[in-house]
Amino acid sequence: MVNKHRGWQRVLLIILPYIFIVGAFQFIGALISGVDITQNQIDQTSFQKLTLSFFNLLGTFLVLWLFMKYLDKEKLIKLGFEIKDRFKEFNVGIGIGLITMSVGYLLLLSLGEITFQRLIFDPKEIVISVLLFIIVAIVEEALLRGYVLRNLMISFNKYIALILSSILFSLMHGFNPNIDLFALTNLFLAGILLGLSYIHTKNLWFPIALHLSWNLFQTLFGFNVSGQDTYSLIEFNLTEKTLLNGGAFGFEGSILSIISMVITIILIEFYYRKKKTDHNNEPKRMLND
Repeated sequence: MVNKHRGWQRVLLIILPYIFIVGAFQFIGALISGVDITQNQIDQTSFQKLTLSFFNLLGTFLVLWLFMKYLDKEKLIKLGFEIKDRFKEFNVGIGIGLITMSVGYLLLLSLGEITFQRLIFDPKEIVISVLLFIIVAIVEEALLRGYVLRNLMISFNKYIALILSSILFSLMHGFNPNIDLFALTNLFLAGILLGLSYIHTKNLWFPIALHLSWNLFQTLFGFNVSGQDTYSLIEFNLTEKTLLNGGAFGFEGSILSIISMVITIILIEFYYRKKKTDHNNEPKRMLND
């Protein structure tokens, strides 16, 4: 008899090993990069943030490998890293993030919510930003969607599992700078957006691409990313902090972010439902022919 409880039990079991093992790796990263772990994150250089993120990646994948090998009894690639026929989905994910941030920036500019200040072209910082947000996207998607959501889908209806994993995703950002209830709601919707394709495909490349492009273009256009200030290609001033521009939390704390995510969520769900319907009708068409 299949034990349906094993899914949520694995999610609970991974919490403490994740905290201790990833914490140990980040401590090593802090020592190597010269980061004072007691200092505010805002004082860290971009290279220090990249180094800490890299060690976070190492620790996270060690935990995931151990759990997949000895508890789930499957290969790590089964988290959703199969690459066959996923190039198009990856490109779409990159495109959605670019379009959302471009439209958001131009709309806020035209409404007078922000005022352009200057361009700061720094190739080194751009490369660091790209690497940093690649790591962030891979780590968070592998953990939250690849392992947590995947296992919750064993125990619950896939939409219930999506909601639960999105709540966890939101709470994991609960200690970010400038966080508030509205921003947490936005992050919950972001979890729905990032996990929606996974419940239909069990593949990570679309959410990884969307997560990467959402964060990367958000910061390049001058917004804070989940309340954290990083290098920006464009610098602007907020006319005043409002729910329309997201204030100090960034675009993710704005009404525009909610609107864009709800629209994208509806389009993604419609796409996969239509795809499923077309697939189910295929045998009928073949029989009629």
